[in-house]
Parts: sequence; structure tokens; C-alpha cells
Amino acid sequence: MTHDQWMILTILAATVGMFLWGRWRHDMVAGAALLASVLSGLIQPAEAFIGFGHPAVITVACVLVLSQGLQNSGAVEALTRTLLPAKAGRLISLAALLGLGAFLSGFMNNVGAMALLMPIAVSLAKRLEMAPGQVLMPLAFGTILGGMTTLIGTPSNLIVSGFRAEAGLGHFAMFDFSPIGLSVALAGLGFVVLFGWRLVPARKQAGIEGFESGAYITEVRVQDNSKAIGMSLREIEAELAEVDAQIIGIVKNDIRLIAANPRRRVNRDDILMIEAEAESLSNVLSILGLTLEESVRRNTAEDQPETDTTKAEPASNTDEITLMELAVLPGSPLNGRSASDILLRARYGINLLALSREGKRSMKRLRSITLLSGDLLLMQGPPEAVAEFAVDNGCVPLAQRDVRIPDKRKVIEASVIMLGSISLAAFAILPAAIAFAIGVLASMVLRTVPPRKVHEAVDWPVIVLLGALIPVAGAMEATGTADLIARFMIDSVAQGNAIIGLTLILVVTMFLSDLMNNAATAAVMCPIAIGTSTTLGVSPDSFLMAVAIGASCAFLTPIGHQNNTLILGPGGFKFGDYWTLGLPLEILVVAIAIPLLLFVWPL
Repeated sequence: MTHDQWMILTILAATVGMFLWGRWRHDMVAGAALLASVLSGLIQPAEAFIGFGHPAVITVACVLVLSQGLQNSGAVEALTRTLLPAKAGRLISLAALLGLGAFLSGFMNNVGAMALLMPIAVSLAKRLEMAPGQVLMPLAFGTILGGMTTLIGTPSNLIVSGFRAEAGLGHFAMFDFSPIGLSVALAGLGFVVLFGWRLVPARKQAGIEGFESGAYITEVRVQDNSKAIGMSLREIEAELAEVDAQIIGIVKNDIRLIAANPRRRVNRDDILMIEAEAESLSNVLSILGLTLEESVRRNTAEDQPETDTTKAEPASNTDEITLMELAVLPGSPLNGRSASDILLRARYGINLLALSREGKRSMKRLRSITLLSGDLLLMQGPPEAVAEFAVDNGCVPLAQRDVRIPDKRKVIEASVIMLGSISLAAFAILPAAIAFAIGVLASMVLRTVPPRKVHEAVDWPVIVLLGALIPVAGAMEATGTADLIARFMIDSVAQGNAIIGLTLILVVTMFLSDLMNNAATAAVMCPIAIGTSTTLGVSPDSFLMAVAIGASCAFLTPIGHQNNTLILGPGGFKFGDYWTLGLPLEILVVAIAIPLLLFVWPL
């Protein structure tokens, strides 16, 4: 091995390790890999940022904007109300929901499709007397499967197409992915609808009311008129037992006591940390005359800037107050910030009442807990203010909500723009990047996506990740490292057999996709796939398609795909819960994809 090959392998191993560790964001890790490659001389400084002008990167950004236009206009909600049956049984309802999710994911951002359908999935679970997770996990997997059906369905498909063009074979067309992707998606959806949902751990018994997301942790203050004054913690817990609530800690003079002595007496201004379901909070407050700590703090000067008090006033109008559960989306600005950092009352006039995370208990004060993707937040405030907070901060409502009446003109405009862009690319009238860029310009002119909101519609961490890793992947190919890895895989494992080599590429890609971003997986595996096909002397198309399919099959972990992360809290799932449905599904994908790859894209 040459010095350059050792260097790029070291950088690649460190990059994958950082992806798996998860301590840093994917775009930060990718940027570090790019800079390390430049500093080590593997990439010329003048070519360091050439990836950001790559057609695949431009197309991903444009598709995200057009997807936002479909969401803003209400086109998806109108389609949902039209296609989803209101009173059908379990089989038909699940098939309709998953089919719609897969269809939408073929033409818009997967996370956007999942976020739009999540509240419907929760309502459907209630109607069908199923655990929320038994609908949410199938929906998440269905939207992931749908992404593999078209060129624009997922960023990894665009990456694969870009590597094919760089190999001198031209880009894949819009529906080149459909014969295999659609067949695999239909088989996967059929399996999940008929049998797979039964494999999902049920975190709640069917038939009980409310949405089981795990118990919330909230804080209540003991005030002058509270019945709790002078009572022991044991006596208070006895009172709360009838509403299935319990005390997990007490704060006295800003000192937090966990597992306090049950005989300890409660005094005025003590703060009790209580674990309870969302629907039990009102009973907790009324039984002992307690007050939510957030309501008390609203009347103090703490994080209540003078210039913002007028905006906070609406929250005191109890006639217009609502409680709403919000799930924190991947990539939300809330990630990594504590509740006290957000200045909810100052900026929105709302309160964070409680938080739930994978059904697990946190011993921290509510306002000091660092928020993460998949957390459930119980927010209190005027409906408009809570909705504004959700939009601004990347959250999706899970509680029952009023259906927004779509703007028919905007629905038509957004739909025509998307269909027009797809048609221009599908019929090879224009390159995909140009076709979708025209669509973005039309969206801005017609204001289906307001110009000032265009930058917010783009998932910038994904764009940075793609732009940074494309040159790194090029360095793998230029140094001969991709061919070296491919030769090792073929000689040591596949023993020169092309079919075994194809299966190996698919399985390795699926494994990596379960552990790191699917776009990053595609960028790493495409050079290896091309090198493997060259070593075997066969067409690279089937190997590139194997990478595309494998990168869209992250079903084993909550970190492999953003949609898996999104359902972690609402479904009450644990890390290992994804295997029960995900492993059989991935085995099914391999069994179906390999024969189809050999038939549609012969070696």
C-alpha cells in the first residue's frame, strides 16, 4: 500500500468511527474529513469545495425547497384526507397510510412526509386500538422504502447517479430506480401491513385512552393555599397514587434532592418533581392545590426581558390556552439546548410544562434538561403561539389538531411546479439539477415558498455533508484505495464470484446505513462498488443499484435514518426495539433485490 492509500484509509476509518460515535454532527465530521484530506495533500486546495457545486447536491437542496412548497400549500393534507379511509379496518387503514407515505417519499423529503403523517398515524392507532408504535414504526419504514423508488426520493440515489456519471456512463434517469425500488418497496410494505406490525413491541395495551409516550417529568410548586404544606412525601404520594403519579424528587432552596426521605415534610415554596401522564397533570394539581412551576416563574423577572413582555401576555388568558404534545424533529434548532435557553415566554408567550424521552426518567430540573431529537414536549399556551413555536423550531404536533384548510390556488401551483420539474428531468429535457432549480425559482415567484423562507427549507447539515464527502470519495478513487478495498472483498470473501460480490456490496451498504447517514454511506460505498465491478469485469450498474437499495434500508437502529429517530419518543421505543421488525425486513429486501438486480441490470 502507498502512503496516500494509508492516509485516506486512516481518514475514512476515523470518519466512520466519528459517525458511529455520534458525538459530533454528521456535517462537522464530514467537514473535518475534507479538511484532513486537503491538509494531507490528498485533495488539492483549489478542488476542496468542488463538491458543493455537484449536481447531486444542488438537486437535493432544490427538492427540499419544492417539498416545503407542497407542505406549505396544504397539498399533502388535501391528498391525505382524500385517500385515507375514515372507517376502514386495520388492514386497509395500514395499507392506505403506508402506501401514501411511500408515494409521498418518492417525490418529496422523507422526513417531511413522515412529519405530515405522524399525527394521522397516532389518531389511527387510537381508532384501531393499537399501540402508537405499531403504526409509527411501519410508517417510518414505509417512508424509507418509498424513497428508493425514484431518482429524487432520497439523497443517496442522487449520489449514486452522480458517481455513475463520473464513471463515464451518464446519470441514472428519474425512474431507472423504479423497477427494483418499486418491487422491493411493495414487497416490504406488504410484509409490514400483513405481518410485520405484529412484531413491533407494544408499549401500551390496546383500547386505553390517550397517547402513550412514556411518563412526563414536570415540576409543581407548593404555594400558600396548598394542601401539601406540612404533609410528608409519603402522605403526598398516597394522595397521588389514585392518578398514577409519583414524586421523584424535591427542590428545597434551589437544592435538588433525589430519593428524599419519605418522612420529609413539605414547606411553602418547595418544588416537587412529579412523574405523571399528560392527561393526569390536571388531577395532580387539583388534588393538593399545587401550581405548575412554569406558571409561577411566568410572573417573575427570570428570563422575561422587558422588551418582550407584550408578546408573553397572551399566555395568561386561560380562555385561549391549550396543551399540545410536540415531537422534536431531527435537525431541530432545539437539539442540544436546554429549556431555559429558549426563552419561551419572552418570545412566544408559552410554557414548557413537561418532557418525555423514550419513556425514561431524568433527574435534572426541567428547565436544565438538554433537548434531543425524538423528545416529546408538553407545551401550554395559545394555539397560534404553540403552532408558531413548532414551525420555527422544527417540531411536529402529535395531539389532536384542527385540520388546516388548504389554499386551493397554492395547492395547484405547488403541485404543478413539482410535476413540471419532475417531467423536465424524467424526459431528459433538462438535467435534474437545472429542472429543479427552475422549480425553486417558480416557487419563489409564486410564493408557494416565500423567498425569505427558502433557506429554512434546506437541510443544510445534509448539504454540507454531501459537499464535503464527494471530494473525499474522489480521493479514495484517485489513490486507488477503492480498488484496493474492492479487490480484498472479492478475493477474500466473494472468491471471484460476481453474484456473491453483489450480495456483499448490498449487505455491507445496509449495515453501514444502519449506523450512519444514508448519503454518507452512498458516498463511501459507490467508489468501492465501481472498483468491485471493474475487478470482476462486469457492468457497474447492478453494483451501484445495490448501493442505492442498501443505503435506503436503515431499519435496525434509531440512528440510521431521521424517521427512525423521530418515532423513538412517540413510540416509547428502546434502541433494540427496531431489530424485531427491521431484521426480517432487511432479509426480505436482500432476498428480493438480488434476483431483481441480476434481471434488470445484468452483470
